Amino acid sequence: MLPFVLVAVAVLAADGLAAIVKTLVGEKRPDDPDPLIVIPHSHSFPSGHTATAFAGATVLSWLEPRAAPAFYVLAAAIAYSRLYVGVHFPLDVVGGLAIGLATALLLLAAARRRSGRSLRRG
Repeated sequence: MLPFVLVAVAVLAADGLAAIVKTLVGEKRPDDPDPLIVIPHSHSFPSGHTATAFAGATVLSWLEPRAAPAFYVLAAAIAYSRLYVGVHFPLDVVGGLAIGLATALLLLAAARRRSGRSLRRG
């Protein structure tokens, strides 16, 4: 599978899974967000931004291991921003992180198994 396709599939799968979990859980968002942002209309748990950021960071880190710290710092900054502006609770971000990591790791394992040989890294 082409590297950019692998990243796109991981991000889209994490986003879809986060949306499904949001619908099933139905957690309300915090009441006091930053006044400069529009409150999202979707539910709070899990954080979809965090899920997609960590899914992308995980696949990109696997493809370019030397850049992994930068990918994960960016993903963590995205997760923190969701707390900072007040649209998520801390557990929402932890849930998004778990979904993103799990989705990417499962996708990488499936891609390696499907290819019959190891995928090219870095």
